[in-house]
Amino acid sequence: MSEKSSGKGGRSASRPTAIISTLIGVVVIAVVVLQQLGVIDLEVGESTPDANPSPGASATDVDQARAWLDELRVEEENDPDGYDRGLFPHWDRGVEGNCTTRQMVLVRDGEGVETDDDCRPVSGSWYSVFDGETFTDPQDIDIDHLVPLKEGWRSGAHAWSTEERRRFANDLEESPQLWAVSASSNRSKGDADPGDWLPPLESFHCEYVTAWIEVKHVWDLSVDPAEEAAMREVLEGC
Repeated sequence: MSEKSSGKGGRSASRPTAIISTLIGVVVIAVVVLQQLGVIDLEVGESTPDANPSPGASATDVDQARAWLDELRVEEENDPDGYDRGLFPHWDRGVEGNCTTRQMVLVRDGEGVETDDDCRPVSGSWYSVFDGETFTDPQDIDIDHLVPLKEGWRSGAHAWSTEERRRFANDLEESPQLWAVSASSNRSKGDADPGDWLPPLESFHCEYVTAWIEVKHVWDLSVDPAEEAAMREVLEGC
């Protein structure tokens, strides 16, 4: 009698378990279908990205920058006579369609940028990595030569051909030379190297220095002792 009763109890207990299992299965199928339809997002471990995430240099970037810095020529700064910005023809037209290099950087570095028939940005927003500010008027944005043209001249570009200087001044692909940043920060920087100027936004210093080193390495430009020391100090904190 007890065995019969026990068996009946086991069957009774298994019934709600089966119902729950069925409901779970239905929910799982529904969730999968909704995910495939794009109604929900089940990505785990990923937070919603900030509109303007804080830039940074990875450990790999920093290690590479140190290696490249070791390869750069360290020379006392030389400022040969004859520098003229016109010796570096810049803002080439026809880079893509009828766009100039400057316009291409504005489109590349902005968000929601729309242009007119002459490729001039008429709307959009630009986050300036130098100072962490966002702008909606392209007139408030300058295109910074990370390694300024005059700094390039002092570092070896005085010996280049005009064509080499043109490529350096319009470099969209070979190195991280061109940046859309606030006009105020760009003008504050002038032609200074990292020994004399670093971006106001301290969290960008590591990326700024690693990018500077990359440009100088790609273009085989020298660094002066104060410039080298300042960059090594920044890299120590990265």
